[in-house]
Amino acid sequence: MARIYVETIIAAPLDRVWAATQDHRQHPRWDARFGRIDPVPGTVPAEFTYATAVLPGVEIAGYGVHTGERQRADGGATSALRFGSADPRSAIREGSGYWRYVPVPGGVRFLTGYAYRTRWGVAGRLVDLAFGPVFGWATAWSFDRLRLWLEHGITPERARLHAIVELLLRAAVVTLAVVLDGRPLVVLIAAGLALGVPPHPHTPAARRCRRRPGKDDPR
Repeated sequence: MARIYVETIIAAPLDRVWAATQDHRQHPRWDARFGRIDPVPGTVPAEFTYATAVLPGVEIAGYGVHTGERQRADGGATSALRFGSADPRSAIREGSGYWRYVPVPGGVRFLTGYAYRTRWGVAGRLVDLAFGPVFGWATAWSFDRLRLWLEHGITPERARLHAIVELLLRAAVVTLAVVLDGRPLVVLIAAGLALGVPPHPHTPAARRCRRRPGKDDPR
C-alpha cells in the first residue's frame, strides 16, 4: 500500500482553513488533484464524486465517503475519508486518509496522511514508482498554493499563473543556453540554475512543505 504525508503551517485562523478545505466549491480551486467535487445529496455518511483531468479532454472519475469528523481538546480538528475509483484507467483503486488541523502560535498546522492501493497488479505497482512521487508532489504543491491564498490573498488561479510563468522563464534559460552556446557545460550550468534558483515567494512550491511525519504524527 502506497502512503503519502504532507504538512504545512498556515498563518490564518482555523475556521478559514477549515472552510477552504471542506467546502466542495473551494477545494478544487487550490487542490491540483481535483477538477471538480460534487456532493451526493441525502447520503449519510456524506458521499461525493470527483473528476480530475489527466490530459486535455480526458477525465478520471472517482468517489469518496466522509468517515468522520472530530473536534479535539486542543481546539483542533480531524476529518477522515475513504476514496476510490471504478474507472479502469485510474491508477488508484481505493484508499483512505485524514486531514488534521492543529492550532499553533499564529496559525494552523495543516497536515494530511493517506494510503492507497493501485490496480493493474504488478504493472500498477511499477507505474506507482513514478505516479506516487508525482501525486505526493501535487499534494504538497497544492498545500502551498492554499497557504499563499489564505496568508497573502493570492488566489489559486493567480498562483497557478505565477507557476506557469516561472516554469516558462526557467525553460527559457536552458533554451537560450542551447541556442546561443550549445556547449554541454554551459547547458548544464544553465539547467542547474533553472532548477536550483528558489521559487518566487508568491509562486507555489512543494519544497516548502514537510513530506515526512515527525515522531508525534500519525502514520
